[in-house]
Amino acid sequence: MSDPNPQNLIDRLDELLEKERDTLLQGKLSIMAEIADEKEQLIDALNALEPELHTDLAALQGKVVRNQALLDGALQGIRKVAARLAALRRIRRTLETYDETGQKQTIQGEVEHRVEKRA
Repeated sequence: MSDPNPQNLIDRLDELLEKERDTLLQGKLSIMAEIADEKEQLIDALNALEPELHTDLAALQGKVVRNQALLDGALQGIRKVAARLAALRRIRRTLETYDETGQKQTIQGEVEHRVEKRA
C-alpha cells in the first residue's frame, strides 16, 4: 500500500469491510482469503501512520466487530456441518443398538459403491 493519504486508506478499508460483509452474507467463503490479504495490507499501511491519525479509525470498529461476528457464525456453521457429515459416515459403517438383555451391540454395515443409471 503506497497511498500516503490516511483518509484514502480509511475509505478503502471501509469499502473492503462492506465487501467482506456482503461476501459473508452471500456465503461466498472462497473469496474470503483474497479479502483477508487485502485487509491485512490496508491495516499494515494504517498501522504505519502517526498515532494521532488513528482516532479516525474508531468509526470502523463497529464494522470490524460486526464482520467478526458474521465470520464466527460462518465458521460455527461449517464445524456443525463437518460434525454432521462425520456422524453420517459413522452411521453408514456401523449401527449401534441394544439386544434384549440391554447389552450394546454393533452391527457392521456394508458400504456398496454403485451407481444406478436410470433412463
